Amino acid sequence: MRVAVVAGPDPGHAFPAIALCLKFLAAGWSPTLLTGVEWLDSARAAGVDAVELLGLDPTELDDDTDAGAKIHQRAARMAVLNVPPLRELAPDLVVSDVITACGGLAAELLGLPWVELSPHPLYRPSKGLPPLGSGLAPGVGLRGRLRDSLMRALTARSWREGLRQRSVVRVEIGLPAADPGPLRRLIATLPALEVPRPDWPSEAVVVGPLHFEPTSTVLDVPAGSGPVVVVAPSTAMTGARGLTELALETLTPGEVLPEGSRVVVSRLGGSEVSVPPWATVGLGRQDELLSHADLVICGGGHGMVSKTLLAGVPLVVVPGGGDQWEIANRVVRQGSAQLVRPLTAAGLASAVSEVLGSPRYREAAQRAGASVAEVADPVRVCRDALA
Repeated sequence: MRVAVVAGPDPGHAFPAIALCLKFLAAGWSPTLLTGVEWLDSARAAGVDAVELLGLDPTELDDDTDAGAKIHQRAARMAVLNVPPLRELAPDLVVSDVITACGGLAAELLGLPWVELSPHPLYRPSKGLPPLGSGLAPGVGLRGRLRDSLMRALTARSWREGLRQRSVVRVEIGLPAADPGPLRRLIATLPALEVPRPDWPSEAVVVGPLHFEPTSTVLDVPAGSGPVVVVAPSTAMTGARGLTELALETLTPGEVLPEGSRVVVSRLGGSEVSVPPWATVGLGRQDELLSHADLVICGGGHGMVSKTLLAGVPLVVVPGGGDQWEIANRVVRQGSAQLVRPLTAAGLASAVSEVLGSPRYREAAQRAGASVAEVADPVRVCRDALA
């Protein structure tokens, strides 16, 4: 079975796409990844066939100040550009990342079945939830339900405008205005990070987090007998800035941290920083690093949060923009984390001391990680969709 997996270059989307390709490979399928050039070598080194996703660079016609236009207009332009390479690949199925919408449009232009990949919880609106991104739990009682209803009314206009923009660009490239949607939506998260809703889409299936390590390097943990604290700054453009620097300035063993503690900063890149003897900074396999960790400090991105919970490790989350606020609040409500916003030395020190000092956070993280037993196999979901 040949499958084309389409995802943009943001690590939070490209890495889950590579991980999905590896699952297809293990099942005997023939996947090809279409993504940004910066991850082609990494995918190929892992054994995944990979080609450039055309049209990622914005043109003078792209309006990045309008989120809907950025998604839909660019998706339509990219869909047309990527029809020829997809036709040459002749896949039986296309899997399109949820924000790299060109994959689904291109599949429709070619008359191919397609599936959507969401490398995070389901972010579609619900009649039973407050607007996604608010970070709020569903309202309770008359006042809570009224609050949610009013907030949904305020955001519904933007959702309708997005649907209108999608219909317009569909017609412009020769597709019907009505969007039939994907055969399935692969929701690549932990059940513990989902929020129950009364209108869960019948085509949406939770398949568990999809993680890929872009390096084989293993970071050394400094010698010591105290807890190991892992700092993983956000890879997203909307992530909080300065987390690495503040953590290294603040988390001193024997003061904020227990005597003998170690700090390991795991990041893809960044400016040079002064590294004290009790710390390590660099790029390394996070799955291996988490096997030693007692606490993770991160930006609240879904990839790092879900990877940490799978390892049964508690968190301190320092969310930036995008969906980080939503994820951070969900993991706090689940009991696995403390949230720090705005980022200050005092706030970070207090949250770290609280999480390290109470076993309930680790116990909650272990419960969250164990919820992976409830997920479906994404390859089987795709096979059943085609059948």
